[in-house]
Amino acid sequence: MTFYEATAAREGKWWMVSIPAVDGLTQARRLSEAAEMAREYIAVSQDVPLEHVSVKLQFAPIGGIDDVADRVAAIAEERTRAAELEKAASRQATDLARSLAAADVPMRDIGAILGISHHQLVSSR
Repeated sequence: MTFYEATAAREGKWWMVSIPAVDGLTQARRLSEAAEMAREYIAVSQDVPLEHVSVKLQFAPIGGIDDVADRVAAIAEERTRAAELEKAASRQATDLARSLAAADVPMRDIGAILGISHHQLVSSR
């Protein structure tokens, strides 16, 4: 597998995708197509199988926003942390619910303590 970097820049209704390693330029109508268009361009221009080409897509400034890639990376990190926190909170809620149930607290009251409906509590068992 050979790895390449490509940069997408918005021009009118198109995304222009530059591939410096092969001195290439291609275009895509949608950003979701940009990496694939770059892969295809590289495969054809370098005469290599498409499955041997991997592209990491970067962004040129978009609409005066210079730090798109940095902001996307920060969002991804925050989402990962949020998912980890959600798992930890869920584990803690489960542990507390089990402890309360062992102390003979009714399920409806456990739900009220945890801020979830009785039905959510019962279905998570």
